Amino acid sequence: MGDVGDLHRLAIPSPNIWDDPDTYELENDGVDPERAIEAAMRAVQDWSGLAVLDVGCGTGYHLPRFAQTAGHVVGVEPHPPLAHRARERVTLLPSEVRQRIEVVEAGAQQLPLADASVDVVHARWAYFFGAGSEPGLDEVERVLRPGGVAFVIDNDATRSTFGGWFRRAWPTYDPLAVQRFWRRRGWERTEVDIRWSHRTRADLERVVRLEFAPAAADAILAEHEGTEVDYAVNLWWHRRG
Repeated sequence: MGDVGDLHRLAIPSPNIWDDPDTYELENDGVDPERAIEAAMRAVQDWSGLAVLDVGCGTGYHLPRFAQTAGHVVGVEPHPPLAHRARERVTLLPSEVRQRIEVVEAGAQQLPLADASVDVVHARWAYFFGAGSEPGLDEVERVLRPGGVAFVIDNDATRSTFGGWFRRAWPTYDPLAVQRFWRRRGWERTEVDIRWSHRTRADLERVVRLEFAPAAADAILAEHEGTEVDYAVNLWWHRRG
């Protein structure tokens, strides 16, 4: 792997979690309370006893969940403050879970893992958003063992209330072009219906304002009541031959 300067140069900023990790933590708490994404992943590949890599792990929100059953979990995060928070999270876990988790500072384009060393790769709303992510996809293919599975979770902007918000906020975004990108590379798609469900209206408003520019957030909150919203997700996955 390159030096720290190389890492920072290669890292692609993620303004939501980089700028306000506390609100992003609140968002994570409200996303997918039924764990439908996890169930869809397990239907493809269970990771019990296996080696799991979480690319763009952020503050390490998903690492403890993987480590409950996985044999070993590596969280990769290019932004040092987030990697620090992920390590702090790990230190608070019971020892039998903590010893199965490692957090390293690295980008998706230069994964500090050996060839064919992991069984499952997970990336959730991190880096792999279609064209331009090819260097990271090459790295994923390199570190996956034969038969291993990579999962990428991203918004499905073609449907759901949240998808409508997304299309209005970013009118130049072409969700069908993104789908074509993944299909050209031979990835499979599982459509997953989830929801944001927050404890209070204030929590929902805080999260909406994290994810959308002020004008878009104002319009969304003016028309949408309550504390939750329906949300559609694409679970893209690929099994290495």
